[in-house]
Amino acid sequence: MEQLAAGTWPSDITPSLLVGGSIYVETLLPDGDDVWWSEGRPAEGGRVALMRWRDGVVEEMTPPGANVRTSVHEYGGGAWWVQHGTVHYVDFTDQRLRRLVPGQAPVFLTPEPDVPRGLRFADGRETADGAWFVCVHERHHAGGPPDNEIVAVATDGSGRLNVLAAGADFYASPRLSPDGRSLVWVQWMHPNMPWDSTELWIADLLDGTATNQRRLVGNGDEALQEPRWTTDGELLVATDRTDWWHVYDVDTTTGELTQVTDGAYDVVEPHWVFGESRFAEGVHAVASPTADTLSTGLGVPYTTIQSVHGTADSFTFIGSSYAVDTEPVRVQHGRLEMLRHAESFGLDVGLFPEPEFITFPTSGGAEAHALYYAPANPGFECLPGERPPLLVSVHGGPTASAARQVSLRHRFWTSRGFAVVDVDYRGSSRYGRRFRNLLRGQWCVIDVDDAVAAAQFLAARGDVDPSRLAIRGGSAGGTTTLLGLALHDVFAAGANYFGVADLTALLSDDHKFESRYTVQLIGPYPEAAALYADRSPINHIDSINAPLIILQGAEDTVVPPYHSTAVRDAMTARGLPVEYHEYPGEGHGFRGADAIIDSITSELAFYGKVFGFPA
Repeated sequence: MEQLAAGTWPSDITPSLLVGGSIYVETLLPDGDDVWWSEGRPAEGGRVALMRWRDGVVEEMTPPGANVRTSVHEYGGGAWWVQHGTVHYVDFTDQRLRRLVPGQAPVFLTPEPDVPRGLRFADGRETADGAWFVCVHERHHAGGPPDNEIVAVATDGSGRLNVLAAGADFYASPRLSPDGRSLVWVQWMHPNMPWDSTELWIADLLDGTATNQRRLVGNGDEALQEPRWTTDGELLVATDRTDWWHVYDVDTTTGELTQVTDGAYDVVEPHWVFGESRFAEGVHAVASPTADTLSTGLGVPYTTIQSVHGTADSFTFIGSSYAVDTEPVRVQHGRLEMLRHAESFGLDVGLFPEPEFITFPTSGGAEAHALYYAPANPGFECLPGERPPLLVSVHGGPTASAARQVSLRHRFWTSRGFAVVDVDYRGSSRYGRRFRNLLRGQWCVIDVDDAVAAAQFLAARGDVDPSRLAIRGGSAGGTTTLLGLALHDVFAAGANYFGVADLTALLSDDHKFESRYTVQLIGPYPEAAALYADRSPINHIDSINAPLIILQGAEDTVVPPYHSTAVRDAMTARGLPVEYHEYPGEGHGFRGADAIIDSITSELAFYGKVFGFPA
């Protein structure tokens, strides 16, 4: 095995491979004997296509160039639904709803809006008679926040639209009973996020009209998610009223809940996007802190299971692991069948060892968690006596978690001799409601502490070089990155991907979905104005002494570019080393090939300059 300085190991995981080899499955749905899924394609500008598996043959069903994405809540999800061979989908270009019968041209169901992309749709279901498509609707105006509601859209192309539920700030998961007579949904109000407090509602449905709307469940201190009906008309929903998100049976008359699943794990994840499905009739996906599984006891080679649909004896899901990317799977009669194997990338399996799940001490006598990825490349090892540099990866959200599946981006670094620690700081999901709520009032404090503590833990353990610690993150993780550099003399470098720099400004320009998020995370405004100012990275730039690289999408509506340019300008004024890269056409998270390749190439070259190795 050849000995080379960390950071200089030759690697087959190239920047181009992050694009060309990263076709991924987003959502999967069974339709009779067919199975459909949406497929993200970074090499084609990040567009999403709809694919159909039929009798072992996979083909693209949407027209050439179609981009199946919705922008409801800006994060989207739930952009399509298939039933009896007919698809309803939203195209990213105009956000209009379409009806597609294979072999025919799509039919527009909604008009061209007065405000470009101003009428948005998500998370829909077709009524049993096929006459209506019931979905979440978001109406944008020339001024002011958008209106959110649940609507029924006529499927005959007439443009008719009936409002079924309105008045709440947000709606999700409209679901039709098997007999078509009842509609349930989840709704919530500011300042709650959908993982704080939601309610489950029900209404009578007839010919595209809803009556007798009433609340079924919601005690003010629980987050209800993913309601669904079984084939025999039983209503199920997930709630975290007992700390962990578990499945309950709902009495549709009284609202009484009967617990179905139990254990120290979350069945569902926070509702950041629409269309998630973590359990189905007779089977549920289990998201433990370290791995996913299936309650059936069926052995599956996956650490993450998503988009679960089906009945007691037949179901489909998307599976992935630390070594295998997303692949569509069907289980029938106890037999597991991969409908299309994930890209193998042609890479040595030695590049993909499982990370170590670690729990480490942090501030206040508390504990946090992380996944530790040691350097891994079968042909190379560090120089004698050398310990590798460490990249502390901070997830966004901040109510998200370190992914339990293959990450070519992490392996891009570990295959070159870097170590990576993916931190689940206090407030992350996968550890129950109480752990998640630790971040309330403490954002930009304990997340920063935990990122620092993770680095110090691994340095003290002897895994990494304490003089070559770097921190990187996107969105909320970018905010943590900036504060980690400013408030602690631990990191030698940082990479900020579209992080929030000015928390006060975010109150006025953030999109509706997250516009009151900071009330829970920091405090009410203006009462807590001093906290907002004190925790804003832009007010601590003078304390940053380490080099920083900033990467930003020019069209980002979640964290607008001025957050990044303000940091750049402040550091430039101080004469501090800072690089700035802005990508035209990119939003909150890079989807196009050029931005993905350039951003990680630039970040590698940046670390090469800081740590003194040729990139």
